[in-house]
Amino acid sequence: MKAILDKLGIQDINAGACFGPNGWLTTDGPTIISNNPTTGKPIATIMATTPDAYDQIVTHAMANFEKWRATPAPKRGLLVRDLGNATREVLEPLGELISLEMGKIRAEGIGEVQEMIDICDFALGLSRQLYGLTMHSERPGHRMYEQWHPLGAIGVITAFNFPCAVWSWNAAIAAVCGNTVLWKPSELAPLTAVALQNIANRVMADHGVTGIFNLVAGGPQIGQLISEDQRLPLVSFTGSTRVGRLVGQTVASRFGKSLLELGGNNAIIVAPDADLDLATRAILFGAVGTAGQRCTTTRRIIMHESVAADLSNRLVNAYQQVRIGDPLVEGTLMGPLATERAVEAMQTAVSQAQSEGGEVLTGGNTRSDIGPQFVEPTIIKMPRQSSIVKQETFAPILYLLTYSDLEEALTLHNDVPQGLSSAIFTDSMRTAEAFLGAAGSDCGIANVNIGTSGAEIGGAFGGEKETGGGRESGSDAWRAYMRRQTNTINWSNSLPLAQGIEFG
Repeated sequence: MKAILDKLGIQDINAGACFGPNGWLTTDGPTIISNNPTTGKPIATIMATTPDAYDQIVTHAMANFEKWRATPAPKRGLLVRDLGNATREVLEPLGELISLEMGKIRAEGIGEVQEMIDICDFALGLSRQLYGLTMHSERPGHRMYEQWHPLGAIGVITAFNFPCAVWSWNAAIAAVCGNTVLWKPSELAPLTAVALQNIANRVMADHGVTGIFNLVAGGPQIGQLISEDQRLPLVSFTGSTRVGRLVGQTVASRFGKSLLELGGNNAIIVAPDADLDLATRAILFGAVGTAGQRCTTTRRIIMHESVAADLSNRLVNAYQQVRIGDPLVEGTLMGPLATERAVEAMQTAVSQAQSEGGEVLTGGNTRSDIGPQFVEPTIIKMPRQSSIVKQETFAPILYLLTYSDLEEALTLHNDVPQGLSSAIFTDSMRTAEAFLGAAGSDCGIANVNIGTSGAEIGGAFGGEKETGGGRESGSDAWRAYMRRQTNTINWSNSLPLAQGIEFG
């Protein structure tokens, strides 16, 4: 671990984990312990942000927003470009730190850091493309157009499973839009946040600015402060539907904006004409990657009855070859769950599925012989879409369901509270287009012949229903971090009114 931290420039892993007006702050807040889920042992102790320190940091972020918003957007883009370049220099050690702290395999940890680099590149280009529309006025001698202005200091609350990428989706785009960022990382991954803040500090110093990227570490108390803070016009929250509902209600009560990325219960429909080799590979990564701890994890397979037996056998065979163990060891395909409580939740879900008529085809057990937080990836054949199938269990459980016609498949697919990611495997253009049509998938992401997991940064990421409705990353997701202003300029010598109204 020391070698990883040395490469990242982290000297003291037992320091305060908040960064504000006078650099790193050592607080007397409660202790946050970063544990290695592979061993169950602590790797760092960090002091959480106190309410007083939080107030200092927000004040600092707001003061620097006044300067940052006056900086031309293309120049803001240069800072984000350099943030990406600085991250590129530590791609491997930062990816290894993510694997060490949250348990995803090394390839996925490095891939997550690459995602941050990619979004910084995207944001650099975006800094010259913050477009507004020009509209024709109905009044002669008038011009109408719209422009976009930054919001202010925004709050970003992220989850443990993507401790780098999700922050960067928000921070890179928010920064080129002219905002400053206040980040509360997950208590399960504070060391990764400290590493990223160190990188951001060096880049800000190189550009002669401060307060653009700010860090506050802590638990629910800090999250509550962010949600209630009138000074933060936007709060981006990634996490559970239960907590997201509370954040959304709290922010809305003060007329703030919220960007919610919540739970997923993602399904793949496998049609009778599907390429089963392709489907099996996609399902395996989607269901087992990150040990089932992605919001885009594949959790349900809705397969045509004509291919059900063949596909089930293929999946069971593939699952039984998954190598479980230390995520930093080459060849490992699945690491541990994040906490022992997650292991307990998985065991409870397996038992409930069995009580609802489910048959465990493979897996279902813990792997205490490897470590306290290891489990077997599990496939459960279900007779129907029961209560447990409609819930999101953050673990590698895959439910198998069958259907006889596409209408039945789409009904099953959409009959869950979540609406994040979805996919269909078919060689039929008509079937694919029906799935993508208005009466098809009700998710924010719908794919054909690729899985539910592993979205690219170029497209907007997010979903509907209890997934929260937010959109982050690519496309026009930047608009969430700005306010729209409609402008009308009268360059004539008269004052006509809209709608032809005559007054006086």
